[in-house]
Amino acid sequence: MTLLWPKNARIAVSLVVNVEEGSERSLIRGDNGMEAVDELGMFVKGSIRNHANESNYLFGIKEGAPRILRLLQKYSCPSTWTVCGQSLEQAPVLARAITAAGHEACSHGYRWQFQYKMDEAQERDFIRRAVTSIEATTGQRPLGWLSRYLPSDNTRRLLAEEGFLYHMDDFSSETPFWDKTGEKPIIVIPYQLDTNDIKMWSDPAYTPRAWLDYLSDSFDMLYAEGGGMMSIGIHLRITGRPGRAACLEKFLQHITTRPNTWIATRLNIAQHFASQSNP
Repeated sequence: MTLLWPKNARIAVSLVVNVEEGSERSLIRGDNGMEAVDELGMFVKGSIRNHANESNYLFGIKEGAPRILRLLQKYSCPSTWTVCGQSLEQAPVLARAITAAGHEACSHGYRWQFQYKMDEAQERDFIRRAVTSIEATTGQRPLGWLSRYLPSDNTRRLLAEEGFLYHMDDFSSETPFWDKTGEKPIIVIPYQLDTNDIKMWSDPAYTPRAWLDYLSDSFDMLYAEGGGMMSIGIHLRITGRPGRAACLEKFLQHITTRPNTWIATRLNIAQHFASQSNP
């Protein structure tokens, strides 16, 4: 679907910064094992604490977050921060910095957990707990939601009932659309995994330069076509590393020099879409 973006922009660019650090699986948080998502790819089943991986996640808060915030400010790029409530409870300085910089706080759950394992009552409580936590730390009531990989059959309906404007767990399109299957419609703003920096961790993996080339080629194609939206997902512990952050900066340089490019939060995009399209 081709959309008319504000000021006749040819493309909408959505930068999404995921904040999961401090909410990952660990024995110290009452889990029965370690977090499986790791820069080193080291995972052992059983009740073992992975100190190395915990320190790698901590890097995201200590070093990655300030670096990402600085780059976004340098290039005047408003972004959506999909945050776990528990993460910002442990990093209140970051919570305040997100809001002070004019970024959007979107919910990534209370903890970085799998919702598909929850029954309806548990999932509704999980959603409400995330809202309460994020609003308390950032001063923003989140209106968007991104699950950890797999939402449940109830997720989208529950989000609509709990007052959310949009949901991100979809890879089927490059532009927003309405989900009208429940009693309350909700906007779906699709996410993209091929442009996500997790591809520098997972197999098949991009090198930072390959990721930069892929991002730039994706942007150029969408820019030429006109009317589309590009999502770029980054993580503090991944792109926050200097060598990867350098490639992010080159991409920001690329897109901010192209005229008629709308760099917007997902909330901005959802609100614009709602103003242009009835459910």
